Amino acid sequence: MTPTHIEHIGIAVKNLEEVIPYYENVLGLKCYNIEEVADQKVKTAFFKVGQTKIELLESTDPEGPIGKFIEKKGEGIHHLAFAVNGLAEGLTAIETKGVRLIDKAPRKGAEGLNIAFLHPKSTFGVLTELCEDPNA
Repeated sequence: MTPTHIEHIGIAVKNLEEVIPYYENVLGLKCYNIEEVADQKVKTAFFKVGQTKIELLESTDPEGPIGKFIEKKGEGIHHLAFAVNGLAEGLTAIETKGVRLIDKAPRKGAEGLNIAFLHPKSTFGVLTELCEDPNA
């Protein structure tokens, strides 16, 4: 499993409605999708820069992962996501190399992608997400 490209950069924010205008009015990007992922306790907004997406993440529950992240570290970059093929098999191979997995099996994420996270303690401080498009 080799990444094909950076799928997105996840940025934790307190309020999507306050942040979206910065990306649209200052950077000139267009928000093309807003979606709630209930099981992850997050509301997302997406922008595209070339082939890479920016994913803004607003917590829908202070006890959710984004709520806890913002309370501990404040707003900012939360994770780096790579597009991959063969995610399930890749997770097994990654684990055999001693990398700690947050997700031992793919799960559903925003935009219909299958996702899995690698623990930042095993990835030199960078929360890493692997994404696979099941329709590709």
